Amino acid sequence: MKFSLHRIAIVVHDLFMVSVAWLLAFLSRYNFSLPDAEWNIFLATLPAVMVVQGVALWWTRLYRGLWRFASIPDLWNIVRAVTVGVTGVGLVLFFFTRLEGVPRSIFALYPVYLVLLLGGPRLAYRMFKDYGVITGAATRPARQRMLLLGAGRAGEMLARDMSRDGQYLPVGFLDDNKRLLGAKVHGLSVLGDIDHVSSIVERLDIDVVVIAMPSASSAQMRSIVEECEKLNIPFRMLPKLHDFVSGTSSLSALREVAIEDLLGREPVSLDWQGINKGLTSKVVMVTGGGGSIGSELCRQIAKLKPKSLILFERSEFNLYNIELELIAKYPTLELHCCLGDICDSVLVENVMETHYPDIVFHAAAYKHVPILEDNARAAVQNNILGSQTIALAADKYACSTFVMISTDKAVNPTNVMGASKRAAEIFCQSLNTRSQTKFITVRFGNVLGSTGSVVPLFKRQIKNGGPVTVTHPDIKRYFMIIPEACQLIMQAGVMGQGGEIFVLDMGVPVPVKYLAEQMIRLSGKVPGDDIEIVFTGLRPGEKLYEELFYEHEVLSETGYSKIMLANSSLVDWDIIERAVAVFERACRDNNVEKMIAQLRVLVPGQYCIAESEKQIADSKVIKLKRA
Repeated sequence: MKFSLHRIAIVVHDLFMVSVAWLLAFLSRYNFSLPDAEWNIFLATLPAVMVVQGVALWWTRLYRGLWRFASIPDLWNIVRAVTVGVTGVGLVLFFFTRLEGVPRSIFALYPVYLVLLLGGPRLAYRMFKDYGVITGAATRPARQRMLLLGAGRAGEMLARDMSRDGQYLPVGFLDDNKRLLGAKVHGLSVLGDIDHVSSIVERLDIDVVVIAMPSASSAQMRSIVEECEKLNIPFRMLPKLHDFVSGTSSLSALREVAIEDLLGREPVSLDWQGINKGLTSKVVMVTGGGGSIGSELCRQIAKLKPKSLILFERSEFNLYNIELELIAKYPTLELHCCLGDICDSVLVENVMETHYPDIVFHAAAYKHVPILEDNARAAVQNNILGSQTIALAADKYACSTFVMISTDKAVNPTNVMGASKRAAEIFCQSLNTRSQTKFITVRFGNVLGSTGSVVPLFKRQIKNGGPVTVTHPDIKRYFMIIPEACQLIMQAGVMGQGGEIFVLDMGVPVPVKYLAEQMIRLSGKVPGDDIEIVFTGLRPGEKLYEELFYEHEVLSETGYSKIMLANSSLVDWDIIERAVAVFERACRDNNVEKMIAQLRVLVPGQYCIAESEKQIADSKVIKLKRA
């Protein structure tokens, strides 16, 4: 421990208090009239007391605690140091003087005085810092009156933290737990349940409401936010519970409520021991490593200390960004960044032969439905032939596990994007029967905030003052936050035995109109008044709703509540080989009609352009109508 003037001052203070406590013990014993003989005994024993007690204080690390944050653990340290010290003093004095002339009652009085003399100044200093006037009344800014929703652990900690903060003044709590009604937390009363927030805000002249419920479910959050939206004052919330645990947020880092808080789901229970065993010390490759899902997979995998991590990405800028981030956060990680296209078989095989990955997470894909409707060749080449290239290379170079990341749009697809992803699913599932590599497919819906999704679009439109464009008033989508999706992908990857199609439980589909309305409200605006919602009609290939599995796929449990297994029938390998050959020739000839025809053959009875066209025609009736 380095010495400083501040620490030296604390040591001098404590040793001075030791001498005062020893003196007070003697004075108390003799009714504050100390005879000359007893003064001599006091002075003779004081050096030994100061040395022994000083060593005890040092041994219990009392000087490492900050007076500014003195608390119960510091008091416990003082009690330990005094107990050890008085025991040591008694033994030393007995060894040298047989305690001759030293009253035995001294050893009962001394520790009481010393605990008070050491603990009192520390408590007084903290109270001064927390509640004392640090600046003059004329210069100290007025504190905002704050009402806390949630009287649990997080609320209690926040109230204590904000009480010594110069910006907020906690006034009270609201909590739906009836047993807490009327109780006091740090001197603040639990005033009622959350339904009464409007009346209490008005009665107590509240300036800001803080939602102190980091473990609340999304349904609870939606209900709470609906109540807060009725207020004419700002409302904030604590970061999520996992942000505290990971250290990415502090307790006082209040933030605005985000759409992810309303649409995210309850925390998932994962087999982290199994995930660690499956990924730690392994060579892991992620295709599309710079994309929304791929980059988050890289972040999650890097935490698990793989032997090496290979990023395969065609976007130079995206690869540059994720490389910088991973190097900064994980300087010891063996990272290999490969810039290239998954359709480049020469490059893919070179990467495989150089690194021999144990596990491949295949996240590279084109995914924008309307764009791919007009660019079918790119969809087929990247999503089907690119997946084939990566999958065959994984088989050739004895990769242990290959995880194909798919989409809900692959189920009963009405667009090129969904049909191409379904074709890739079929290819990987059938290749599994001919390979030592375990080919696993993970299928899920939209992820909030991913590149090209509606959330960034809506944010941009709201920032520009509107209008917010929604394709259809009845359109619904499944939503999942990116970290949760990636964790479930890793879980499915390590537990799969090969050939499975795992379907992630996406919860309840959310109306996109509701999503738009909530994002407008969270920005402090009123839908329809401040910012309009305009319905533009379904885009090419777009469905009103998405599905996660086919009717003929029988779902079964996996042991994990958020992961289901879709038992799908296999397609004969010869049929797949012929289809792939057709796709290759059609891509070389740029024959889009042939690609579409072959997609309909490979995904029989499902890829139906007519259905999509009918939905588009129907949607034109409501085009440009306002909410």
